[in-house]
Amino acid sequence: MTTRRLVLSRGAALVGAASTGLLLPQIARAQSNKIRVGLMLPYTGTFAQLGVAIENGVRMAIGERGGKLGGREIEWFKVDDESEPSKGVENANRLVQRDKVDVLIGTVHSGVQMGIQRVARESGVLSLIPNAGVHAATRALCAPNVFRTSFTNSQPTLALGKPMVDKGLKKAVWITWKYAAGDEAFEGFRDSYTKAGGTIVKELGLPFPNVEFQALLTEIASLRPDAVACFFAGGGAAKFIKDYAAAGLKDKIPLWGSGFLTEGVLDAAGAAAEGIMTTMHYADSLDIPKNKQFRLEYAKAFKMQPDVYSVQGYDTGVLLSQGMAAVKGDIGNKQALYKALETQTIDSPRGKWSMSKAHNPVQDIYLRRVEKGDNKVIGVAAKALSDSGAGCKMAAA
Repeated sequence: MTTRRLVLSRGAALVGAASTGLLLPQIARAQSNKIRVGLMLPYTGTFAQLGVAIENGVRMAIGERGGKLGGREIEWFKVDDESEPSKGVENANRLVQRDKVDVLIGTVHSGVQMGIQRVARESGVLSLIPNAGVHAATRALCAPNVFRTSFTNSQPTLALGKPMVDKGLKKAVWITWKYAAGDEAFEGFRDSYTKAGGTIVKELGLPFPNVEFQALLTEIASLRPDAVACFFAGGGAAKFIKDYAAAGLKDKIPLWGSGFLTEGVLDAAGAAAEGIMTTMHYADSLDIPKNKQFRLEYAKAFKMQPDVYSVQGYDTGVLLSQGMAAVKGDIGNKQALYKALETQTIDSPRGKWSMSKAHNPVQDIYLRRVEKGDNKVIGVAAKALSDSGAGCKMAAA
């Protein structure tokens, strides 16, 4: 996979002229009348499969609506962000300043998202977050032009504590990667678990993306908690699940987590994942017509099964499509566009959701259990759960 793929439909002559400065980007845009959409996602590394799933979902949603945005054709630009925070600002600027994108869709890694957030706030480019749950994006650093279609890192785990305590699991060890997503997922777990009457025996962590879990698993065995709660995702999650079982903990200490623990990794984790309990805003088995239709169409289109990342990508495409339709393709009318995006109801495979004042989804969180290789919905752990949006002061557009 190259780090950037530029798709132009006006031929090599236009590309050559633009690259030599003979044709200003603004003129090229006016002539083509296309909406320039930048995808800044991980296409290599531990989160690579997540990036692909998100892109698939975005393209599927827009394709279902005629492949245009507000009646205008699309020009796509791609950057592999490599899940590398140190390159976040540089990569985002590549799309915004060099490629002059109208919309920037990204990303997965919360650290990388902070770079995108900085560029989005400075440039004013419309920024849609299809995964990264870093709190600041819709809290202290919220902005009129930034919308998240996924979750905050603490949203799934805000629904985790009570079901655990209700099961009699009153003493827990928490384990995660020590980075923004892990720290913020812990906030949700800590608040919900202690409020429900649980006690956190110990917090354990290791640097992202380290997957040498053995020493920490040995410590968990010696602590003998009622349960382990965690946040991991992607390839690292699959390894943690398998290592947890291999250490002999699977049948002794129940494993619970943010739903990302079992998203997109059940095939890789195999039998080791059976019985794991998670809380999440989506489940493969969610029994609603929209989800059944989505899963069928996604499988047909991409010859693979969708997961929560596909859904979040899809909802990003739906939100963008509906917002652009509302302003009839006039992306320059920012006030009207942002108002349209703020007031949409998204008919999603996860169930209908709306946008909070801080531009984060207000959504149901489901309780799930891994059964025979599927995330089975046991019930609704929290209804219409909203992130606090603490510290968000939305400046005028």
